[in-house]
Amino acid sequence: MKEFIKNITGAKKISSYLREEIDKMKMLSARNLVNKIKQVKSPIENIHDTEFSVFSQWGDDGIIQYLIHILDIKNETFIEFGVGNYLEANTRFLLMNNNWRGLIFDGSDKNISYVHQDSISWKFDLTAKPLFITKENINNAIKNAGFTGEIGVLHIDIDGNDYWIWEHIDVVNAEIVIMEYNSVFGNKAAISVPYTVDFFVTNAHHSNLFFGASLKAMCYLANKKGYSFVGSNSNGNNAYFIRNDKLKNIIPLSIEDGYIACRFRQNRDITGNLTFKSDMEMILQCGEMTVVDVTTNKLAPLKNYL
Repeated sequence: MKEFIKNITGAKKISSYLREEIDKMKMLSARNLVNKIKQVKSPIENIHDTEFSVFSQWGDDGIIQYLIHILDIKNETFIEFGVGNYLEANTRFLLMNNNWRGLIFDGSDKNISYVHQDSISWKFDLTAKPLFITKENINNAIKNAGFTGEIGVLHIDIDGNDYWIWEHIDVVNAEIVIMEYNSVFGNKAAISVPYTVDFFVTNAHHSNLFFGASLKAMCYLANKKGYSFVGSNSNGNNAYFIRNDKLKNIIPLSIEDGYIACRFRQNRDITGNLTFKSDMEMILQCGEMTVVDVTTNKLAPLKNYL
């Protein structure tokens, strides 16, 4: 059934009715997986063991279900940035399965218009706003959407200024934070792309590999904000942080133990076509690009850290 669903979902044109039926099948097929997670009584050693995908691109749906269960999260509210048209997102299952209240942002008016026309917008308590996110506008945007104070989950995935956006958010206090990290920046240096208000990944470098921050940079920021790193998804793009007062008996991980190198090949050549070569190999094309060490604020070429 998974292959059937995948093939149909990939079609260029699909009726809203058929897509809703597919969503129902996905939700039904995930029921046993959710029930197994609910039977977990104590923290497990590796969050990878909880992975499954319903609407998430990778196995993040399962990790999120595990964390909100084992941590007994009370603030059933989420915020996610960079959701596209929200058909594939890490909080969609949280919205539909757990009936959480949510706020999503995307930089495309077209994508948000699609969300507004989706029945999910009236069936659930979902606020969807078009916004090109900057550190200058993010706090007011969240506050003006009616979200402040304690929330359950914050997920930032904007392929660019991710580090700087999390650094500046102060109107909400999330119990769980999910941050996309750039695994091809390695795990030795705490580096990020420098902040620019109009950063766009494809404009920065044609490879689409020069974006975001390293896992070490995200862990450095997490520590400053009162969070502990508890692991990454098995595809090596999302890192999970728990606010220290909510850790219970979950044991934090070191960067070395929790870092996962990406298993996918997303890089493109100068014409915009996928190369199907290793991202770890192709990142060398970005060697002359400037990054910032977030611990010292010093700028240097990326090649110095590769």
